[in-house]
Amino acid sequence: MNQERIYQVVYGPHISEKATIVAEGNSQYVFRVAKDATKPEIKKAVEQLFEVKVQSVRTLVQKGKVKRTARGTGKRNDVKKAYVRLAEGQEIDFLAAE
Repeated sequence: MNQERIYQVVYGPHISEKATIVAEGNSQYVFRVAKDATKPEIKKAVEQLFEVKVQSVRTLVQKGKVKRTARGTGKRNDVKKAYVRLAEGQEIDFLAAE
């Protein structure tokens, strides 16, 4: 996979209360990823970007909510998330990563 595709696959970490709980207990991290990204692409991208060994990847597509506005109804964008489990003893430090 070329360097340009790596940056197109992983958008960044998804920070939420649930993501923090998962990260502390299971050495898993949650990333927002491209909708067309596959599990092998996500695995390679995380391994190359953060120099860690990925054990498994689980993905989900979170459907956007329908919201009412002054002009009628609108819909938020769908988001694809990846739960990445790292190998034993591995961790990602987002402050040190470039």
